[in-house]
Amino acid sequence: MANVSSPGNQPHPLRHVAIIMDGNNRWAKNQGLPGIAGHERGVERVRDAMDSCERHNISFLTLFAFSSENWARPVAEVRGLMSLFTTYLKKEIPELQKRGVCLKVIGERDQFSDRLKQLIIEGEQKTRQGKMTLTLAVDYGGRWDIVNAARKIALKVQSGTLRPESITEEEFNRHLSTADLPPPDMCIRTAGEQRISNFLLWQQAYTEFYFSPVFWPDFDDRAFDLAVKEYSNRQRRFGMTAEQLQQARLGGKHLA
Repeated sequence: MANVSSPGNQPHPLRHVAIIMDGNNRWAKNQGLPGIAGHERGVERVRDAMDSCERHNISFLTLFAFSSENWARPVAEVRGLMSLFTTYLKKEIPELQKRGVCLKVIGERDQFSDRLKQLIIEGEQKTRQGKMTLTLAVDYGGRWDIVNAARKIALKVQSGTLRPESITEEEFNRHLSTADLPPPDMCIRTAGEQRISNFLLWQQAYTEFYFSPVFWPDFDDRAFDLAVKEYSNRQRRFGMTAEQLQQARLGGKHLA
């Protein structure tokens, strides 16, 4: 299917899609399978999502793979997820290199095994020349990201390398884990849930949200296309009136 977004109706192009991949366990339960089977099927959908991004000329894809709160899940499930993540990195890094995809992993890494930490470092280094960026949020929380950025800034102020009056939104953003990424234009959450769940709290101030009833393991290219079509029908105002937005469009101004 061709790109369904319409530049004429949507002055802000769809460059960055974030996805909260929800419903793996429920999908597995409906299939009479163990929960890890849903996560394994979900990994396959990551490839489909990247294919869809390529078709729609989307340069940035960010996936919420494992939240800071997910450590509270059953020990067996957590171990299974960490094992699956390790296997994914071992298997997919060569494929990401071939596809020209730059891998970025955000979140804390203190609880990861040394082997997993090394795989992440190697994966990021080997794919750093990629044109499309795949960001995996693993052991990530939006509140952690904000607090971590505030801590970095506080240390700079304490050392005298940054003045308090120089702390702007732009300066703060430079200390977030996503500093080198544009804000998400659209966030997709699957499985019918309608909440943000501590995901990219700062970054999604003006993000368009799309909630799909489809479980992540069933979220195929057609489901992705529906999300893109919905985005193309929305008018992003960024606090402006419709008239101001039209003037900005005619003037060729870029809305961030």
